[in-house]
Amino acid sequence: VQLQASGGGLVQTGGSLRLSCAASGRFASILRMGWYRQVPGTQRELVASIAPNGLTNYADSVKGRFTISKNNAQSTVYLQMNSLKSEDTATYYCRFITPWGDVWGQGTQVTVGQ
Repeated sequence: VQLQASGGGLVQTGGSLRLSCAASGRFASILRMGWYRQVPGTQRELVASIAPNGLTNYADSVKGRFTISKNNAQSTVYLQMNSLKSEDTATYYCRFITPWGDVWGQGTQVTVGQ
């Protein structure tokens, strides 16, 4: 099963984007789904994650601005990003954590400019 991330792009400061990450098939079990981001030369960092029961977790830097959600089939995870700032510029990756290992999407670039 592969993950396909989409929705990135160029947006002005204060604007919004919605990222999607869709699985090509069904996982027998998912422990958690999440979004991460990485700027060249830095470590990949957690942005937000969501458990199958809907419990969410956010990085302090995005609380109140980003919202993670998923579909009932646990096959797609979304990241609604509002009030975007220049420091949100990064490549965003989705990740599904399963009992048998992690699966990562290919990354989608988000660039926030004035």
